[in-house]
Amino acid sequence: MRAPISLKQKFLKKWISGLQLCSTCSKNMSILERKKSIKLSADIAMASARNGRTCWSLALIANASKNDKDKLLVEHILGNSEFQRLNKISIMRPTMSNKRVRCKKILKRSCGTIRRVSKRVVPPKILASCVAKRLSTKRTQVLKSLVPGGEFMDDVSLIEETLDYIMSLQTQIDIMRSLANATELVLSRKNEQW
Repeated sequence: MRAPISLKQKFLKKWISGLQLCSTCSKNMSILERKKSIKLSADIAMASARNGRTCWSLALIANASKNDKDKLLVEHILGNSEFQRLNKISIMRPTMSNKRVRCKKILKRSCGTIRRVSKRVVPPKILASCVAKRLSTKRTQVLKSLVPGGEFMDDVSLIEETLDYIMSLQTQIDIMRSLANATELVLSRKNEQW
């Protein structure tokens, strides 16, 4: 599945805006700080290109807005009005689903105590399904840790958001690769002229 050209154009425009801000400060930065700011500007540019329609994009913006240094970059890429709008949405969303997570934890604890009390011989079919369910739960937890804001999503939303996040990451890779190839081409032409 290919990303629409308009998404790529939005991402590139916002990413270049972020890189321009980073380049003004780059004289005082170490290599690791430059790497971090390039990655942050790419992530924020992709999140803003999604217009706050996905949970992962709102989570990225909210996480970046927590740090005062990064907040300036986020506000520059998004623009002041867009920054305020998305920041309000991202602050409100996790608190609504946080109650759901707490309830699930309470439910798991109560079910866990019942299971511990009743120890009996389990048929192989049921044992296999329990192992499969545990494995599925572990993989879901890993996926929730990989997708920004994943810890606040149910399983169906997690799959949809993961697919969208993967498509967005693929778009980032395509654009970064194209930019690297173009830079290499320009540098090779300059070297030929000398």
